[in-house]
Amino acid sequence: MLSGKQKRFLRGLGHSLKPVILVGKGEVDEGLIAETGEALAFHELIKVKVLESCLMEKTEVAQAIAVACGAEVAQILGRTILLYKQSKERKIELPR
Repeated sequence: MLSGKQKRFLRGLGHSLKPVILVGKGEVDEGLIAETGEALAFHELIKVKVLESCLMEKTEVAQAIAVACGAEVAQILGRTILLYKQSKERKIELPR
């Protein structure tokens, strides 16, 4: 579980990132979860964009992906979700 300080730190890092994953009509399926897991393993911090064609609510999408990938939701802003998952080779050092 991320603390408030850690979430603020991650939001600062995520500000300049471009969305890596797009969620549309297909919604959250196995392929999307696998792709998100790979992206998280490589980058640790990614943005997910929920398109208007997606029938699910953004909070439902965020929770479904986070639970399936074992990630933490750092932020939901508009239709953009910021996800964090620590990889084996740490690239981001979180504050305590």
